[in-house]
Amino acid sequence: MKWLLAALLAIALALVGYEWLAGRPPPAGAAAATRAVRVAAPVASPAIASPAAAPPAPLPQSAPPGAGSTPAEALLVPVQGIAPSQLGDTFNDARSQGRRHDAIDIMAAEGTPVIAVADGTVEKLFDSERGGLTVYQFEPGGRYAYYYAHLQRYADGLAEGQSIRRGQVIGYVGSTGNASPEAPHLHFAIFLLGPEKRWWEGEAINPYPILRGDTTLP
Repeated sequence: MKWLLAALLAIALALVGYEWLAGRPPPAGAAAATRAVRVAAPVASPAIASPAAAPPAPLPQSAPPGAGSTPAEALLVPVQGIAPSQLGDTFNDARSQGRRHDAIDIMAAEGTPVIAVADGTVEKLFDSERGGLTVYQFEPGGRYAYYYAHLQRYADGLAEGQSIRRGQVIGYVGSTGNASPEAPHLHFAIFLLGPEKRWWEGEAINPYPILRGDTTLP
């Protein structure tokens, strides 16, 4: 009997497999058995896709020079058409009566426009024996005075107390005062003013490295 039951079971299983392969639904008992097997089988967890790697944060860019502050604007060469490379350092040259020059001479043709090196105010227009027609300009903070001398003439309308802008024409190169008519030039000086703000006094600062951009005002 045992061998007969085993044979019948084998035949039944073969028929079930044939029904599945033929595309027909298996008998109810076989479907239940199949469901039981499927439930019992471990369910594979679906693969969880790793989130796409976030792009690296951009590196902070270097701040441009002077960012976070407002550096003083560079002084212009006060003679129109003259490049910083054309300047000569005559600050320490000797002058008559044991004096030091305390300025630089910027050679240019007579009548060449003289321009303000920075914003400021015309503090004094003065005609002196040595400097001839001169302009004393104070910068807005009143810390420095810019001195322009040997002018041929002033710009039209220039007056004491007038506000002037960087690059504005204030006069013209000449040879007034003790300058040689054969060598017209602008005598240009910078003075650090004292607390009294006297336009005729101050500590001389060499304009040469400042106008060339090698250093800044102290």
